[in-house]
Amino acid sequence: MARTKSGKTGGGKRSALQDVVTREYTIHLHKLVHGRSFKKRAPWAVKSVVDFARKSMGTTDVRLDPKLNQALWARGVKSVPHRIRVKLERKRNDDEGAKEKLYTYASHVVVTSFKNLQTAVVDAE
Repeated sequence: MARTKSGKTGGGKRSALQDVVTREYTIHLHKLVHGRSFKKRAPWAVKSVVDFARKSMGTTDVRLDPKLNQALWARGVKSVPHRIRVKLERKRNDDEGAKEKLYTYASHVVVTSFKNLQTAVVDAE
């Protein structure tokens, strides 16, 4: 039986307001820095968080909160935390000469345990 063309029409444009969203993720850093040499582990973890944010939020402009950077580097260059909980906020870029109209702001969420945590959509504050 031959395939038929689906009845979908061209996708309409979504407004930037619908694209603004905040989610909390747990990133398993241990598997991302596994096998990395000791002096490159923390820098690699920072790059891995940026890559994760880029893939999950779909923006090329990712900005890290200084507290998140401190949390990644807290135990030194070679002893990166196994997991980290981050809040990723997709925001509108209000700069005049901005290439992208949206950017992602990644911040650290302090948790006591990572057990049974799921990805959660956070209500806009």
